[in-house]
Parts: sequence; structure tokens; C-alpha cells
Amino acid sequence: MNSPLADRLRPKTLDEVFGQKQLLAPGTVFRRNIEAGRVPNMVFYGPPGVGKTTVARIIAENSGMRLHKLNGTSASTADIRTVIGEIGTLMGHGGILLYLDEIQYLNKKQQQSLLECIEDGSITLIASTTENPYFYVYTALLSRCTVFEFKHLSPEDIKEALARAQAILEQEEGCGISIEPAALDLMATACGGDVRKSVGSLELLAGAAQPEDGVRRITLEMAQQVAQRSSMNYDRDADNHYDTISALQKSIRGSDPDAAIHYLARLMEAGDLLSACRRLLVIAAEDVGLAYPQAIPIVKACVDSALQLGLPEAQLPLADAVVLLATAPKSNSAHNAIIAAREDLRRGRSGQVPRQLQNKHYDGADAKVKGQRYLYPHDYPDHWVAQQYLPDELVGTVYYEFGPNKTEQAAKAYWDRIKGRG
Repeated sequence: MNSPLADRLRPKTLDEVFGQKQLLAPGTVFRRNIEAGRVPNMVFYGPPGVGKTTVARIIAENSGMRLHKLNGTSASTADIRTVIGEIGTLMGHGGILLYLDEIQYLNKKQQQSLLECIEDGSITLIASTTENPYFYVYTALLSRCTVFEFKHLSPEDIKEALARAQAILEQEEGCGISIEPAALDLMATACGGDVRKSVGSLELLAGAAQPEDGVRRITLEMAQQVAQRSSMNYDRDADNHYDTISALQKSIRGSDPDAAIHYLARLMEAGDLLSACRRLLVIAAEDVGLAYPQAIPIVKACVDSALQLGLPEAQLPLADAVVLLATAPKSNSAHNAIIAAREDLRRGRSGQVPRQLQNKHYDGADAKVKGQRYLYPHDYPDHWVAQQYLPDELVGTVYYEFGPNKTEQAAKAYWDRIKGRG
């Protein structure tokens, strides 16, 4: 009874696992291989509390192989050597299965030490991680494994888990538990798809409810106290951080102010003010750009205000910036121009700065043409005169194309008229 309710609830078979039907439903490739006794090297990837560890344990405990469990947060190189040392011994006669939780915490050398054993089949690996394995797992090790993604659980899946957890509590305590429908809905949604979190909330609420006529009643008000901020699955150094930042920019780029405000709200709830400020400055230049150049100083002013105010008031100028950017006309013409120019430089296309643009006023003895011969545009009508600015090797190269928006088309019309006279 001292173990958490989530552990007491942990499924013993694949049929008891909540959610993950894309992997565990009868007839799926994953399920058929496991039931046939074929356990490949696998990496389970997904958010916390969605069944990765549970499924791995079920497979491992029914594999018939010698099972070793290690956790990347605490496993040492010596621990890995101990597992490898059983290869070829009586203990490892039926095969060795290594279940490695949180593999992303093993360093590259530790992960490399498993390569040969996995390659020749002397060790079967089941690893799990909450981080994107393509970023955090050593490439050579990952190429020898199949990655299976575990999804956030739906509120319906969570309610199923809560119903089973409620039955366990009632049986253990000999006391009924009544949950208001609105409280149940909140518990199923506020956990962010994390079974462990939702069951932990139920255990806490049931313990706090005073029995009345042999029943513990959980109200919406009680659930609200536990559910505060509990739906936030966010880590400033993990995938959820980068996914949220990416979603914010793509929503603004797609001119959807409602989605953009939603992702800003996530950042504000997580207290990640600096990431929001930095990304909004990028968006103003990259995605709105020259279609509405005033967006850049306006967003800068909003960011400065936010940083001076701090949270929670910082959300107000940032919300102004988000809505402004999302509803503004869009242009990435300057973004494309600088990317193209840098790509040319990386390909070796540069050349010497033309003589008339150089910051010197004398010529060497070997100069064929003496004099800088720079034409000062302000001395000419409309402050423009035809003159070579690109290096000889790049003459005629076009990096910037006027965008189709009103602002850039007005500039194009102006320069077409001025330069057309030259």
C-alpha cells in the first residue's frame, strides 16, 4: 500500500495498457511480432506517463530472456559492462534482454559500448526516451533499432484509467468514491495525456475527501485545486519547448492569430518569457519583413515593454505583438535574399570588392587604372546613378526579388521609374 497508486494500477498485459491503439491493437505489426515471440531492438519515444515503461516491462518479463533493467540517469559504464559480461555464460544462455529507460542520459561512449552486442544479437535492447531519439540517441545505435512513437492519451483513455484506479482505491479502503462529472472531465483533460499524473491526482483527492455515509466525494472545486498548471508538459530544454516555439512561428506565418495566441499562452504559463521575446523578434524580420517594415520596431517595443514589466503583465504587450504579426501581410523576400547570398559565399563565389567601393584613396604601382572613380549618388538626379557594386564575378546576380505585397511593389515601381531613366 506504500507504493503509489499508479504503480499498483500498472497493467500486466498488453490488453490492459491504456491507449496506444496504433501500436497495441490486435493485428498491428508491433503486436503480432511481440505475440510471436520476436522481440527486435526497439526505442520507445514519447511524452511521460503514456505507457512506454509499462509496455517495455511487459515485453521483457514475457520474453523468456535474462532481463536486465538500467536507467540512463543512474547507470554507469560498469553497469553496462556487467550486462555484457553475461554473454556466453549460463545466466545468458536463453538470451539477454536489456531494458534501458531514459537512454538519452547515457553519453556517446556508453551507447557505443552496446553496438557490437546488439549487432550480433547477443543482447536485445528495448530503450525508452522522452526526447526525440534522432537527436539524442547515437546514430549508429539508432540505425540498429526500430523506433516506435507513443502518443499522448486522449481524455477517454484517461477516464478509463481513472475508473480502474477508482475501483482499486475503493477495494483497498472499503469505502466508496464519488466523482462529480465535471471534476472527472477536468482530471481527464488537465493531466495533459499523462496517466501517472491523473492517477496521482485521484489518489491525492481521494485521500483529502472526508467520508460521508461511507462515500468519499470529489468535487469540481477540489479537482481545480489539484489541476492548476498540471496540464503543462513543458521543459525549456526538451522537445516540447522546441515544438511550442515552432508552432508559434508557423501559426503566425500562417496568419492564424487564434493558434498563435494559444502557443504564446503555453509559453507564458511555463514562464518562458525570453524564448517568446526572442522568437517574436525573429518572426517580425523573417515572416512579415518588408511587407510591413514597421512591424520590426513595433515588436521590438513590445518585447522591451515585456522584459521591463515581467510576468504576468508581460503577456499583454506580447499578445499585441503576436496578433499584429499574425494579421500583418507577409514577405520573406529579404530572408531569401540573405540566404541565397550566403550560399553563394559558401560555394566560393565572392570576388574582390570593386575598386570604386574600396575604403582607400590610393593605388598601388601595379594598378592598371588609377583613381577610385566612385560616383556619389547624392550628386545625381533622384540620388541614383548607374554604377557597378557587385564584384566582377557576380555581376548580374540577383538575390532580392520584390515581394507581391503593396509595400514592396510600391518600392519596385519607384525604382523601375528611376532606374529606367539611366
